[in-house]
Amino acid sequence: MPGAGARQTAHYRRAGLLLRERQTYNPPLCAVPCVRAVFRDNFAAPVSSTAPQASLASALALAAADMREVDATIARRLASGVPLVGQVASYIIRSGGKRLRPVLLLLMCGALGCQHPQRHSLAAVVEFIHTATLLHDDVVDESTLRRGRSTANVVFGNPASVLVGDFLYSRAFQMMVETGDIRVMQVLADATNVIAEGEVQQLMNMHDAELDEAGYLSVIRSKTAKLFEASSRLAAILARSTPEVEEACAEYGRSIGTAFQIIDDVLDYDGDSAEMGKNLGDDLREGKATLPLILAMQRASAQDVAFVHRAIEDGTADDLPRIVRIVRESGALDGARQAAAAQAAKAQAALTALPANEYSRSLLELAVQLLQRRS
Repeated sequence: MPGAGARQTAHYRRAGLLLRERQTYNPPLCAVPCVRAVFRDNFAAPVSSTAPQASLASALALAAADMREVDATIARRLASGVPLVGQVASYIIRSGGKRLRPVLLLLMCGALGCQHPQRHSLAAVVEFIHTATLLHDDVVDESTLRRGRSTANVVFGNPASVLVGDFLYSRAFQMMVETGDIRVMQVLADATNVIAEGEVQQLMNMHDAELDEAGYLSVIRSKTAKLFEASSRLAAILARSTPEVEEACAEYGRSIGTAFQIIDDVLDYDGDSAEMGKNLGDDLREGKATLPLILAMQRASAQDVAFVHRAIEDGTADDLPRIVRIVRESGALDGARQAAAAQAAKAQAALTALPANEYSRSLLELAVQLLQRRS
C-alpha cells in the first residue's frame, strides 16, 4: 500500500493530466436588543431534519421588493458592447436558482435595520461572482445539466463560458470599487481568492478515496460557504455594526453555507434528477469523495468500502444504484444530514447577536428550511 506522500503525488499527477485534457476544450450592513427570546422560542429544541417540509418562499418573501431592485441592477450592469457576453450571462442568470447569496445579504441588512443605498449593488456583485464560479465550474466538471436545462458550456461552448465568467468577475470588481469602501473591497477580494483556492484544492482531491471529513469541510468552506459568509459580513459592514455583530453575521453565513453544500452533496445520492435539475451521480463520475461517501466508508462492510473506494478512484457511476444502496444502508445519509443540522444550529445561535425582528426570524426559518430542500 503506497504511503500518503506517494498517493498525493499520484493524485496530483492525475489532476495535472485532467487539466491538460481540459485545456484542449473547444478552441478557445446598531446596537439594539438581541433575539434571545427568538432563539428560545424558535429553536430551544435541536434542529431536526425530519421537520415538516416548509416553503422556502416564505423565508425569502421579505426580500422580494429588494430583489426586484437587484434584478434591475443585474440587467443594467450586464450591458456590454459584445453581444455574446450578454447572451451567455443572461442565459445562466435567468435560468432560475434561489439567488440565496444576494437574498442573504438583503435579509441580513433588514435584520440590522440597514437601508444603505449600495445594498442592491452589492447583492448584484455577489450574484455576479457566484454566476462566474458556476460558468467556470461547469467547464471544469464537464457538466451538461444545471437547473433543469443544458449548461452554458453545452450551449455556447467552453471558451465562451470561461471568458464570460471572466467578464462577470471583472464587472463585479468594477462595481465593488464604485462603493469606495476599502472594507467592502477587501471582503469581496478575499472571498474570491479563497473560492478559487477551494476550487483548486477540490481538483487536487479528485479521485482521492482517502480524503477525510476535515479535508472535505476545508474545501466546501472555501468554495461554497465563503461567499455566503461574505454576503452576511457585507451587510454588517454597510450597517457599521460592531466587530462582534459583524463576526456573528459572518458565522451565520459561513455555517449556513456549509450546511447548504452538505445537503447538496446528500441530494446527489438521495435526490431526484427532475427536482434537482441536474444529473444524479455527477459527483461520483468526477471522482469527488463527498461527505456521504466518506461516512459510508467509515460505516459499511469491508467489501462495500472497497467497492466505494474503487468507484471514487475510477470516477465511474456505472454501479450508481449499488453505491446509493451502500450509502443509504450504512446510515451515511443520516450522518451527513446530522452534520448539516449541526451547522444550521450554529447559524441559528449566531443570530442571538442580532436585533429581534421579522428579518432575523426569517433568517432563523431559512436555516431550517435549507435542510429540507430537495433541489
